[in-house]
Amino acid sequence: MLRILRTAFVGTYCFVVVLFLACGVALVWLAGQVLWHGVMDVGTAQSARFDAILRTIGHLTIGVAALELGQTVLEEEVLRSTHVSGPTRARRFLSRFLVVVVVALAVESLIAVFHAASDTPEYLPHAASIALGAAVLLAAWGVFVHLNRGAEEMEPESMAAAKQEDVEVQQRESGDAIPGGELGDDRGRRRLPNQE
Repeated sequence: MLRILRTAFVGTYCFVVVLFLACGVALVWLAGQVLWHGVMDVGTAQSARFDAILRTIGHLTIGVAALELGQTVLEEEVLRSTHVSGPTRARRFLSRFLVVVVVALAVESLIAVFHAASDTPEYLPHAASIALGAAVLLAAWGVFVHLNRGAEEMEPESMAAAKQEDVEVQQRESGDAIPGGELGDDRGRRRLPNQE
């Protein structure tokens, strides 16, 4: 029963990865169309072209964020089958996720500032609140990483297991044999005591 549930979760994660990929590709395609029409339409005013370029940057930022999130889910949940119980795995997973979110918020706040400064200055406080949110999230992430470092030092086996898992994933990706089993066989994976 547990094996069926695990297979169902992996299948669901694969479906989520495909949706992230589809959304990312669609947003990149849409960004290309917006940029093409904004730049190539000679009859439009320069401010409209500038808005089209800003919209393109916004679409690309969200598209790249969707692709990065899809890659994170693929690598952490499908390829690694990560159990986020150890401090090292929790830090790595959250760090990959928060990098995407913080960068996307920072870029979006810059776009909002440029857009508000050129057209609607009364919306500058809204753009500043996005930047403030990104800064608070970045500071909280820094505190989490700092506090998590102490937990990692108390559990060195968690760090060793995460490094071993990295080696196994690289071997799987390159097609090399993994000691202890076939490709994708769980017997070759090193387990922490609380995962057995």
